[in-house]
Amino acid sequence: MRLGVLDVGSNTVHLLVVDAHRGGHPTPMTSEKAELRLAEHLDRDGALDRSGADSLVAAVHKARDASIALGCDDLLAFATSALRDATNSAAVLTRVRAETGVVLQVVPGEDEARYTFLAVRRWYGWSAGRLLVLDIGGGSLELATGRDEHPAAAASLPLGAGRLTRDHFTSDPPSRAEVAALREKLDADLAPVARDLRRRGEPDLAVGTSKTFRSLARLTGAQPSSAGLRVRRTLTDVGLRQLVSFISRMSSADLAELEGVSASRAHQVVAGALVAEAAMRALKVSELDICPWALREGVILRRLDTLDGSSRSDRSAQDAPSALGRLTSDEARCSG
Repeated sequence: MRLGVLDVGSNTVHLLVVDAHRGGHPTPMTSEKAELRLAEHLDRDGALDRSGADSLVAAVHKARDASIALGCDDLLAFATSALRDATNSAAVLTRVRAETGVVLQVVPGEDEARYTFLAVRRWYGWSAGRLLVLDIGGGSLELATGRDEHPAAAASLPLGAGRLTRDHFTSDPPSRAEVAALREKLDADLAPVARDLRRRGEPDLAVGTSKTFRSLARLTGAQPSSAGLRVRRTLTDVGLRQLVSFISRMSSADLAELEGVSASRAHQVVAGALVAEAAMRALKVSELDICPWALREGVILRRLDTLDGSSRSDRSAQDAPSALGRLTSDEARCSG
């Protein structure tokens, strides 16, 4: 079957279309992105403003039309941190459905971590042993660990690269005092979560996934995306510390000139690097493998696991928290 996955994040609205079947490897057919930066359209009361809502409706409508034109059998549409945080999210979601026919399902942060963990597990397989997975988004940081397809522990913290940039940096580049203050905050916020994850056992493999980790790995010498998905890429704590000392003195305009950094996300790179550095420090991780699969692939794999329409017949769904199956209900599909 051909599946469309529409991911409404803090920075982008991303449509991924794949051909897949249960037990098979999802084959990407096309990928389309719209840079909306929804998180930057939250007003002082935390509501998504009219401009942001208008842009969202237009982007979802375009993605819906594209999925129909491409012959998608199903469109799985979900939203993460930006709409999860918006105080008027219910009204925005109602408007999106009324004007586009697409129902966006807001994913709780811990479920986001679980979907991502599933994708990473499938990518590396059982031989990877106990996994520790980190995912830095625009609005939140997801962490999960475990030996199975669903993590023994999962957490989501409001420590996304975009959020921290907006809330803690007032200059470009940020001042030394701002960098030091953010480091202190990150250490404090991560400490209790890191303790809980570490007591679950030492990971056999620590993994980073997301655009932020891919960019950081590239900046520390990893192969470019043109080298292919299966080229091993890593990020070390030593390389990351050296990178932070370098990029924290650069303006976003200068960062945008570096290979591996997109112009639209250059202003978030320093905060993203500080989050990665703090997470690796708190979890006592010296190296991360960079996985090309993340949340969207997790949603696809979860959908394929339930192609018969009944989670009761799917062992992975029985083992998962009940909320994990919500995205694959009829309500999460294109109704138009």
